[in-house]
Amino acid sequence: DRSELILDIFSRRARTREARLQVELAQLEYTLPRLTGLWKHLERQAGGIGTRGPGETQLETDRRLVRERIAKLKDVLESVERERETQRRRRRREFRAALVGYTNAGKSTLFNALTRSHVFVENRLFATLDATTRQMVSPERQIALLTDTVGFIRKLPHHLVASFHSTLVEAIEADLLLHVVDAADPDFRGQMAAVEGALEQILDVPRPTTLVVNKSDLLEDDAVATGLRAEYPGCHVVSARTGQGLDALRAQVWHLAAENSIRHAS
Repeated sequence: DRSELILDIFSRRARTREARLQVELAQLEYTLPRLTGLWKHLERQAGGIGTRGPGETQLETDRRLVRERIAKLKDVLESVERERETQRRRRRREFRAALVGYTNAGKSTLFNALTRSHVFVENRLFATLDATTRQMVSPERQIALLTDTVGFIRKLPHHLVASFHSTLVEAIEADLLLHVVDAADPDFRGQMAAVEGALEQILDVPRPTTLVVNKSDLLEDDAVATGLRAEYPGCHVVSARTGQGLDALRAQVWHLAAENSIRHAS
């Protein structure tokens, strides 16, 4: 089962408490309609004694326990989202950009290069499950906030998108989306379409988006990069690993951040 496999990968990648709670919620939302065939016997995990009400069957008990746990997880995650909203209100005047893209496109490596940070990077699916925000500081000491978000995948299960809403909202409310694609992947156009489809699900209105074609150091020759620029006017062909093309990308962020400051000042 593809959804179960993705959930298993997410479970193994989750490192923070919030990510673990989000994954557990997604797993339970996936499991609930399948309990008739699965019979997980959750009452034993809950202690067994005293968990079954009068006249309840094992299946009814399992369903009740799952629903109770789902409700509790949603309460906790809603509290986390309220805290995030408080933080966002405090920094609303700052220009905010968010990295979005297919899993393993190199978002975290690009994030580290642009912010001179050291968030976790690994060449594997879903290495990042948490939204991490850091400052970008221009030579003129201008501040912009950049957020690294969870990677998307083709046909990402709906309940997984819903469970990670508190993480994805960082992208929803950004002033600019930097859509990162892996230029060295033969299927990068299909991956782009998958990300765009997922964003349509979670965005109330489209956000300004810049295409960032990453891993240019893995392209066969400069002609390929030239072709990509012609195919996607306005895109940035970069290598987060070597730094190639990053100055122009930073310059665009600073230009948009300056325009944002003028709007807030007027």
